[in-house]
Amino acid sequence: MSENEKSKSNGRKNVSARTNQNQKTAKRKNADDKAVVKKGRPSQQKEVKRTPVRIIPLGGLNEIGKNMTVFECSNDMFILDCGLAFPDTDMPGVDIVIPDFTYVERNADKVRGIVITHGHEDHIGGLAYLLKKVNVPVYATRLTIGLIEGKLKEQGLSGKVSLNIVEPRKTVKMGCMAVEFIKVNHSIPDSVGMAIHTPAGVIVHTGDFKVDYTPVDDATIDLARFGELGSKGVLALMADSTNAERPGNTHSEKTVGESFDKLFQKAEGKRIIIATFSSNIHRVQQIINCAVRYNRKVAVFGRSMINVINTAIELGYLDVPAGVMIDIEMMSRYESERIVLITTGSQGEPMSALTRMAMNDHKKVNITPMDFIIISATPIPGNEKFVTRVVNELMKSGAEVVYEAMYEVHVSGHACQEELKLMQALTRPKFFIPVHGEHKHLKKHADLACQLGMDRENVIIAEIGNVIETDGNTMKVVSQVPAGRILVDGLGVGDVGSIVLRDRKHLAQDGLIIIVIGIERATNEIVAGPDIISRGFVYVRESEELIDEAKLLLTDTLDNCSSSELREWNSLKGKMRDALSDYIYQKTKRSPMILPIIMET
Repeated sequence: MSENEKSKSNGRKNVSARTNQNQKTAKRKNADDKAVVKKGRPSQQKEVKRTPVRIIPLGGLNEIGKNMTVFECSNDMFILDCGLAFPDTDMPGVDIVIPDFTYVERNADKVRGIVITHGHEDHIGGLAYLLKKVNVPVYATRLTIGLIEGKLKEQGLSGKVSLNIVEPRKTVKMGCMAVEFIKVNHSIPDSVGMAIHTPAGVIVHTGDFKVDYTPVDDATIDLARFGELGSKGVLALMADSTNAERPGNTHSEKTVGESFDKLFQKAEGKRIIIATFSSNIHRVQQIINCAVRYNRKVAVFGRSMINVINTAIELGYLDVPAGVMIDIEMMSRYESERIVLITTGSQGEPMSALTRMAMNDHKKVNITPMDFIIISATPIPGNEKFVTRVVNELMKSGAEVVYEAMYEVHVSGHACQEELKLMQALTRPKFFIPVHGEHKHLKKHADLACQLGMDRENVIIAEIGNVIETDGNTMKVVSQVPAGRILVDGLGVGDVGSIVLRDRKHLAQDGLIIIVIGIERATNEIVAGPDIISRGFVYVRESEELIDEAKLLLTDTLDNCSSSELREWNSLKGKMRDALSDYIYQKTKRSPMILPIIMET
C-alpha cells in the first residue's frame, strides 16, 4: 500500500473514532440533562423527614397574661415563661390566676429546664408555683434572675432552685434542642427573644418586644441576629401580638423623658407624685434624672415598687446619685416642692398607694392643691373605671392630675404594626403562630403576616392546650392536653373552682338568708325555730313583716312534714329551701342564697 493510501486510511479511522467519541459524549450529556430535569421536578422531590417537634401553649393565647409555652422533642421538654394573670371582675376574692400545670407534672421527668424572656409578672408570676411541683433549672438574664430570686424568697424557695444567668447571643442546651437568647427592647431592661434550635428547624419566639432605636440604656434590639437567622431559614415565628391593632411604630421611651422634663418645669413650687408600673426601670431612671436636674429628692411608695427599685440599684440597672433617694420617714424634713414621690397604683388598684392617697386613706401622704400628679401608664383593658375613679378623687382634693390622654407620659413596650412587619421580613418564616393577646389581636397579626405574602394555610391561630406538631415540612394541631386556669386565693392554690365562684357571685348579687331550726333526736320533734338570719338581702329591722311571714310559711312547711321526713335532714332542708325561695321571689323578685341549718338537741 502506498504512503498516500495509508494516509487516507488513517484519516478515515480518526474521523470514525472522533464521530464515535462525539456520539458517546452526546449520549452522556443527554442522560445528564434528563437527570437534571428529573431532579428539578418539584413533584418528584423527596421531603426530608425530621424528628417531630411539638409546641404546646399553656397560656397567653386568647387572653392577656399567664404566658407559658412547652416545647417537646423526643424525650426532652423545656418551658418558655411561666406567668400569671390578674383576676377578672367575675372572680371575686381571687388574688391571681396561673396556668394549669397538669401536663408538665405528668411529664416532669422529661423537663430539662425553664427559660424566661423577661421579668414582668405575666411571664414570671407563676414560676414559684410551678417550681414547687417540678424543680428544674431556670435560665434568664441578670435582672430577670434578680426579680425571680425575690419571688422565690416570698414562697420559701430561696436557695432551693438552680438559677442561671444567660447573656444575649448565648445558647443553653435543652436535650436535643438548644435555646439561643436574643436581645430585644421592652418596657423592662434585659428582655430577650429566643431562637429555638430543634431537629425540625429553627423556631423564633420574640417574647414581648418593640423596636426602639434610642432606648434609655442605649442597648438596641439585635435586629442583625434576627436577620441572620432569617437568611439561614426559620421554620416558624411566634411573635408578640399585643399591639397588632395599632398602626405605625411604637414611640421611643425617651419621648417620655422629654415630657417629664416639661412637666417638672410646669410643676414648679408643687410636690410631684408619679404613678407608674413598678417594673418600668427605664422610666424610673428618667424620673430620677429629672429630679436631679431640678434639685428634688425622690421617695418611693408601694411594696412592689420598693422591691424592684432595690433590686435594680443592687444589680446596677439604676444609676442614682448619692443623696437623691430618701426614706419615706425623712420626707417631712424637706419642703414639699422639693419632693418627688414614685408610687404604684397606675391601674387604680384598690389597695395601691395612689388609690389610698386619693381616698384620704394613706398614713403618710395627704393630697392637697399643692400636689402635681402624673399617671404614667395606659389603663389595661377593664381597668378604665378604676383609673377614672382615682383621677376624679384626686381632682376633688384640688390636685392637678396629668394622665396619658393629655401628654406623652407613657409609651407602650409592645411592637405596633410596622415593627411586626419588620420582624416578619427579617425572619422570613415558613410558618407563623401569633402569640400574646386576645383572639382579635392574634387574628389581626395573622392578617398582617398574610399581607406580607405568608400563605394563609401556614398561619396557625392556636388555643391553649393545643399540641402543634411540625416535622419541618408541615405544621398542624394534632391533639389537645389539659390546660386552663388555676385560681390562687390567699394560700389556697386551685381550691377555688367554678362552684365556689358561682356561690361568691350569688352572695354578692343577692345576699344570704340562713334558716335555723332545732330538732330533738330522741322524739324527732322541732323544739326551736324556725329563726331567720339575713345578710346582704334586706335589713331585718326594716322588713319585719316580710321576715315574720317567712317564719309562718316555714312553720307550716315543717308542720306538714311526717315523722319520717323529719329524720331525712337533706330532704327537710330541700323542702324549707324551696318553700322560702318561692315566697321570697314572689314578694321581692330576688333570689338570695338560702342556707338551712338543723341543730340537734
